[in-house]
Amino acid sequence: MTTTPATSREWHLIARPQGWPKPEDFALREVQVPELAEGQLLVRNVFMSVDPYMRGRMDERESYIAPFQLDRPMDGGAVGEVVASRAEGFEPGDHVLHGLGWREYAVVDAARAAKVDPKAGPLSAYLGVLGMPGLTAYAGLLEVASFKEGDTVFVSGAAGAVGSLVGQIAKLKGAARVIGSAGSDEKVRVLLEDYGFDAAFNYKKGPVAEQLKEAAPDGIDVYFDNVGGEHLEAALGSLKLNGRVTICGMIAQYNATEPTPGPSNMVNILAKRLRVQGMIVSDHNALRPQFLEEVGGWIRSGELVVRETTVDGIDHAVDAFLGMLRGENTGKMIVNLGA
Repeated sequence: MTTTPATSREWHLIARPQGWPKPEDFALREVQVPELAEGQLLVRNVFMSVDPYMRGRMDERESYIAPFQLDRPMDGGAVGEVVASRAEGFEPGDHVLHGLGWREYAVVDAARAAKVDPKAGPLSAYLGVLGMPGLTAYAGLLEVASFKEGDTVFVSGAAGAVGSLVGQIAKLKGAARVIGSAGSDEKVRVLLEDYGFDAAFNYKKGPVAEQLKEAAPDGIDVYFDNVGGEHLEAALGSLKLNGRVTICGMIAQYNATEPTPGPSNMVNILAKRLRVQGMIVSDHNALRPQFLEEVGGWIRSGELVVRETTVDGIDHAVDAFLGMLRGENTGKMIVNLGA
């Protein structure tokens, strides 16, 4: 059993990034571990998540979630082992999912922790396929985009944590054709050979609109957008009448220092009667039981392929985050803090 530590290390944001974040914008600091209050847990984090949405929280602007505070610990998804408990229903040795990542040890209100079963799957899966990215893919495709059997689906950022699941879920649900874009030839190979996409292309090798037209000459019914920019413009041009768009992310502009121009063909939304809807995963928590049952079944049967990119050590958490923004991961980017 892990002993209670006196200190812990945690990552603080110390400067708001201008454009692309730099290592100097962050500091790894040692802090005292506070005493537990009633209803709290001390958790030794085993895995933590780095996700694209965290870049937006580094800017001081109004959004759907509060920005990170300067000189304070950042937070995000994490899964770990309970070391000490002053909360009914939790014992040392339990494993929990919670929102206080970016640190070795977390003092967590039990009401904000959920028990997870390490025997049901790898603990890291609760930060990926069985966690926020998985629910994002499931809800964004099936509920927001109103996917139906026979649809042709285009997914941008398709080799990432969300995109790779969107494409596979579409195939499992009877899509006529699934197309993905990615940023390297190796990722394109993974989309085709591992994830079972019908077509895929490297968006760095030519105009997205031309490559999408070649991959889907008859057009698309659904576009799942993780990128924005040129990808969104291309999709608006290829969508069929009454097509649907889920806006999940726009990583192409997260690090822009000036306002980025929107698609030049927005008239397609009117002419084709398109439905374009943004999504925040927390709006779809009611789907979680159905999601866990169905996706869990696909994992157990081997129908759903899951890949992770793992970086070891809290010292390298910022490296993992920056690498994720650069697209260096295939599947979910995970930081292993020590199993």
